[in-house]
Amino acid sequence: MVTHVPAETFGDERGALLSFIEAQRGGLRRTVLGLTEEQAASRPSASELSLSGLLKHVAETELNWLRMAQQQPNEKQRTQETWADSFRLTGDESVPQVLEFWAGVSGELEKFVQDLPSLDDTFPLPDQPWFPKEGRVSMRWLLLHLIEEDARHAGHADVVRESLDGKTAFELIAQESGRSWPA
Repeated sequence: MVTHVPAETFGDERGALLSFIEAQRGGLRRTVLGLTEEQAASRPSASELSLSGLLKHVAETELNWLRMAQQQPNEKQRTQETWADSFRLTGDESVPQVLEFWAGVSGELEKFVQDLPSLDDTFPLPDQPWFPKEGRVSMRWLLLHLIEEDARHAGHADVVRESLDGKTAFELIAQESGRSWPA
């Protein structure tokens, strides 16, 4: 773990889960520190992943899971034809716009979770081949899954950023806090 996630108030499971999600988000956000739009959109490895595309994808993924949990339509729903656009900025999209959108999704998710009667409440999974037929998951499962998703993509972003300019997660944490690395 690159950053310390503070301990929750004793027994505050929601707070702990939300803190771990936020720690992974922070890792992703830091990967674009000091980069131009062009650098953030570049793909310096064999992968088609870019830092700006990863930010957009994670923001849209969080929104998608939030809307499933709320049992509401997703205003950014992707189709097979538009799936690749969730991994790259299109039109006049910019890193600051994606970060602002993601901050809104994050705030909405946190409020939704804090207002839940119970993390044991469930919601249905969509009818997709990778989900069990008529499957349901708990709100707790949702939060654990978002930690998993965000962490997986934060790892991708670390590799992409290091491929761009050699900066590691530790250096980016120091840069963000105005300290030098190594300390």
